[in-house]
Amino acid sequence: MEWQKEEQTLGDPIVWSPGDSRCQTPTEEGQEEGVESAVATLGMEADGASADGLWALPVELAERRPECSRCSRPQKVCLCPFLPVHPLHISTHLYIIQHPAEESKVLRTVPLLAACLPQEKCKVKIGRRFSEERDPELSAVCRKPCTLILYPGAEAANLEEVILDSPIYPSTIIIIDGTWSQAKDIFYKNSLFRLPKQVQLNTSISSQYVIRMQPTNSCLSTLECAAVALSILEKNNYIQETLLRPLQALCSFQLQHGAQIRLSKEHLLKNGIYPKPMPKNKRKLRKMELLMNSVKI
Repeated sequence: MEWQKEEQTLGDPIVWSPGDSRCQTPTEEGQEEGVESAVATLGMEADGASADGLWALPVELAERRPECSRCSRPQKVCLCPFLPVHPLHISTHLYIIQHPAEESKVLRTVPLLAACLPQEKCKVKIGRRFSEERDPELSAVCRKPCTLILYPGAEAANLEEVILDSPIYPSTIIIIDGTWSQAKDIFYKNSLFRLPKQVQLNTSISSQYVIRMQPTNSCLSTLECAAVALSILEKNNYIQETLLRPLQALCSFQLQHGAQIRLSKEHLLKNGIYPKPMPKNKRKLRKMELLMNSVKI
């Protein structure tokens, strides 16, 4: 899953006042220097007044590049030629729970996913906290016995096994979109998401989202998770091939224009080429050790 985007806090502006400058009292022998100092101070005050006037000038906003209405990419790098001509016909309902930080990322995959599916079958819910009062629709979906949530872990069952054993065939699947830490925060701090059956993908495929670093070799982007899950639920491998096509085109274009292949953190650690120093925090260091030993975290 694409669980990788973090909050920034702007600091208070630094206010500089020309009047804060202190001048020494001129001596009798240096009165001329004192006069020059006073003139200089007045000049600084005048400059400060001029600078203050700049705050009143209107701010010119930078124009955003025109975006394609379908794939949400800049028109010059539109990926619509790699999308299906018509949205894929599916019976499964897909809900994407997107962390707010993901919405502003340039190389996000959810718009490509949504462009491939019928609008009524793919809904994106943006936020960190969800409840019955805030989102009655999502609350009702989570309470249905035919709803699954895709989130790996010790309590998650393999999706293929759930399909075989469940008396009710799943008709809805929920996927969390964000960094791994953001997804964990959303999953555990929203009781609604622990109501549906928790499932995971039992697949050996490697992520094709090679322009973004993943924690392990087996981690997949949100689009890839949806592609695999829908192909299983719909029993149609063509769905996976179709959904992955725009992602492959996106990565290919970025690599041709200066981007580099980003190896997983697990690969870098195992091969001794991780570029950063090991963390001093014991919890983070433990995660690094688990990655090196290929233990799921």
